[in-house]
Amino acid sequence: MKNRLKGLQKRIGYEFKDESLLKHALMHSSYTNEKHLPKYHCNERLEFLGDAVLELVSSEFLFLDNPEVPEGKLTKTRASMVCEPSLAFCARDIELGSFLLLGKGEEATGGRQRDSVTSDAMEALIGAIYLDGGFANAKEFIHRFILSDLENKKLFFDSKTILQEIVQSKLNQPICYELLKEEGPDHDKSFYVEVHIGDISYGTGKGRTKKAAEQQAAYHAILELKKQK
Repeated sequence: MKNRLKGLQKRIGYEFKDESLLKHALMHSSYTNEKHLPKYHCNERLEFLGDAVLELVSSEFLFLDNPEVPEGKLTKTRASMVCEPSLAFCARDIELGSFLLLGKGEEATGGRQRDSVTSDAMEALIGAIYLDGGFANAKEFIHRFILSDLENKKLFFDSKTILQEIVQSKLNQPICYELLKEEGPDHDKSFYVEVHIGDISYGTGKGRTKKAAEQQAAYHAILELKKQK
């Protein structure tokens, strides 16, 4: 376990003074239940703290970066930046799922790749860094791993909406998402989807839900349309 903790610290560029905080951030409730540990040993309290730190840092970032944007739009933008799929996307960048402590049942049903699990762990990790190294270190982590490359992330998370807007304004063709196939057992399925604009295929996507596969297909369609400009 110690080597794995060192590996994650190297990946995120932050060394914990108290490694027990990092271990705590990685401890899913399924693990504490299986080990008959008290409920508060899981990462949910750190997640609560990390969520508050993330909201403050992302709010400050948007406030300073968009001096003329009204409050309502800032709130909407912040919500999309720190939503579950967005945080899970960021967690995949650092392969956070591979470091989690899970119960056997959660492990067997694909918990390491589940957005709800990895996004919560991302917030717990922020909370742990905040307690271990203070606000400045937590802020640096958030800027590096969550608030970076926002344009591309926004394109990915809002891809279906953005594709709809592009097609309505320029192509005036119907968009259709076709489910190509499903693979795997019920608890760990993969969905494959193809997006058509009119009669032409513009991209495919794979996801653990049909919606996620459609988002990925739409993202590839947007990239394809940009290439054709």
